[in-house]
Amino acid sequence: MAPDSTVPMCELGTEYGTDKGNDGDLSNIQSNTLRYGKYKFMFWEFETPLIWRNIIAIFTLHILAVYALTTYSWNLGTVVFTTRRGMVRVPQSGDTLYIVNNLVSLTAFIIGGITAFGITGGVHRYFTHRAYKAKLPLRVILLICYSVAGQNSILDWVRDHRVHHKFTETNADPHNAKRGFFFAHVGWLMMKKHPDVIRMGKALDCSDLFEDPLVVFHQKYFTWIKLLFCFILPTMIPPLLWGESLLVTIKGVILVRYTISLNCTWLVNSAAHLWGTKPYDKKINPVENLTVSILSGGEGYHNYHHTFPWDYRASEMGSMLNITTLWLNFFEKNRLGLRPEVPLTGTGEKSGDDARGWNALQVGTRSPL
Repeated sequence: MAPDSTVPMCELGTEYGTDKGNDGDLSNIQSNTLRYGKYKFMFWEFETPLIWRNIIAIFTLHILAVYALTTYSWNLGTVVFTTRRGMVRVPQSGDTLYIVNNLVSLTAFIIGGITAFGITGGVHRYFTHRAYKAKLPLRVILLICYSVAGQNSILDWVRDHRVHHKFTETNADPHNAKRGFFFAHVGWLMMKKHPDVIRMGKALDCSDLFEDPLVVFHQKYFTWIKLLFCFILPTMIPPLLWGESLLVTIKGVILVRYTISLNCTWLVNSAAHLWGTKPYDKKINPVENLTVSILSGGEGYHNYHHTFPWDYRASEMGSMLNITTLWLNFFEKNRLGLRPEVPLTGTGEKSGDDARGWNALQVGTRSPL
């Protein structure tokens, strides 16, 4: 299917999501910085104009999330307690130890986990990097899980992330961490993209996405799919299953869950590019950050990922916490995930902080997907 000319897209062929930028393009990006003027707002100057609808929406969401947390209702009647003697009873007014909205919190946590897998295992490792092959049932699962996240369309997400890898920490990087934590975390969503981001984004290959009928379907009905899976269905679960109030559901399952999920994703762009170790390549900004990995489902091993972006695990094998990789291994065992088309081999230099030597993907005994 031919791409819609109204949709920002990649056009020319390059490797999927690699970190190997073209020196000529990179020098053009750096020199072109001088062409673009500053945009002022009160006492501040910005590289590009602000997008006020995004600023208002993001700040409003976070204010409502804080309100939801501070006014969270206590639902003592549905929580069961065990006494010291092992007897089960319902909580009483004098209890000081209890669980807050037990089932609502559990629902929000489960939906958050689904969201994390859709982002990390779906739009990131599969659709962006093509780090493994997936059969139709798994692709449908990935698309649904990502839709629960309520982020951009798959096409927009993949395009931005591929150009991020190819031109990391330059003006062509949508969330250039050299512009500070706030910009890399969320500020880049509050202003128009740098002209280099747009220019280099159009020079990347997204033809694989337009050849995928699921992605085309997602792009065509993106708004309705986002509303359905991110907001409507999660809101219906607690009231229908156990009669929870709509207000409590919106507070816990929508406002708090959605806001935390967004920030966990954003931390990969900000904290995982600023604070941590560089055991694989000390010449690049991305770092290993365990906290980010825990919060994002396995995406915090960023120095490794930017060194070997084609590895479906996004980290070395071993004791590293990587929930997404565990799920992908599960789908492989059930024959829904297949081995990558490109052999996962490569050579490494002793260029990390601890001067460790390694051979890319020749670690561990398990075969990749």
